[in-house]
Amino acid sequence: MEYDNDRLRKRRPRLETFYWIFLILLQPMTNWVLSPFRWLWIFLLIASLLVFPAYVIYTRIMGTALAIRGRKWFPVLLSISAFLVIQAFLLCVYSLFGKILEFPMKEYFAMTSRHMIREGWWTIANMTLAMAIFYIRKADDEKDQLEAMQKDNTFFKLRYLRAQLNPHFLFNTLNSIYSLSLQKSDRTAEIVVKLADIMRYLIYECNEDKIPLDKEIEFIRNYIEIEKLRHQADIRLVVEGETAGLMIEPFLFISFIENGFKHAMDHTSGEPFIYITLRVANGQLILNVINSTNTDLELQAKKLNGMGMAHSRSLLELLYPSSYDLDIIQTDKDESRTSQLRLRNARERLESLYPDSHTLDVILNKSTFTVSLILKTFSAC
Repeated sequence: MEYDNDRLRKRRPRLETFYWIFLILLQPMTNWVLSPFRWLWIFLLIASLLVFPAYVIYTRIMGTALAIRGRKWFPVLLSISAFLVIQAFLLCVYSLFGKILEFPMKEYFAMTSRHMIREGWWTIANMTLAMAIFYIRKADDEKDQLEAMQKDNTFFKLRYLRAQLNPHFLFNTLNSIYSLSLQKSDRTAEIVVKLADIMRYLIYECNEDKIPLDKEIEFIRNYIEIEKLRHQADIRLVVEGETAGLMIEPFLFISFIENGFKHAMDHTSGEPFIYITLRVANGQLILNVINSTNTDLELQAKKLNGMGMAHSRSLLELLYPSSYDLDIIQTDKDESRTSQLRLRNARERLESLYPDSHTLDVILNKSTFTVSLILKTFSAC
């Protein structure tokens, strides 16, 4: 890569270079095939090389002229002027060749009407080809600019979504601290320390496009420890597979985990639980969140449109547009017992996501809210 004033300078594409070489060789090679004079093409190649800068300059000036609106006559006048300049230059070069060469090759460069028509045709053909090369390069540059703009647009969208996720997460965590303070819990100081660790992560370690997966897991553990201090529930986090050396976008999983706690702890009756599994296997990264709920199916569906979940979906669409699966399954204990069809359909969907028989039994025999996120591509350090 080359840089000019810290800006990336794009090298000339190989295809464009090939087109310019083709322009230089077109007339000499055509005459080499058709002309009876075997060595004539060498002189035509010299002339083509000498006049080549004129075609390059013509395309640069012509490109600027075509961009000026309201002066349609200017490109026409410029083309005529360029044609006459190139013809005059070739006339001088061919006159010099005529003095050097002997008959009959000398006859090819004689200043006759036939010669003028032939060279005029070649000049027009080369000017047309030069402009075609210019537009090819322009289209390529515009494509690069569009890709750069799309990349910048995606980058700022990600920053915007993360900026919204962070306050949302901190708001929920501060609510947890507030709740403990009202209870005058001795654990308040401990949860403040955990929050400090989380803040350190958000401020200093969360600004890169990707971070080590182990750091994201540590962040999730701190969040779960805060929730454990706040709630009396069966809360489990299991990490399976080799996570060392893997990279992931920061703050990608927390909304799904937050949503699990929201559903599980949104009631006081029963025995709330939330099981979180993060597994690396077969080139995939899988997050499973299973939590209890007393909310009916209709109200559960409405909660899916919450801010955190909506932002996480947007992040997934930007980061993994065609390489992720997000499966959200809601089950109701009473309905699953009375509806064999629903039970069968739920089992078919869940068996592939939760092969463990105990976990599957918990889901199908209790009112649960389950989230399964599968990332099919992720990078290593």
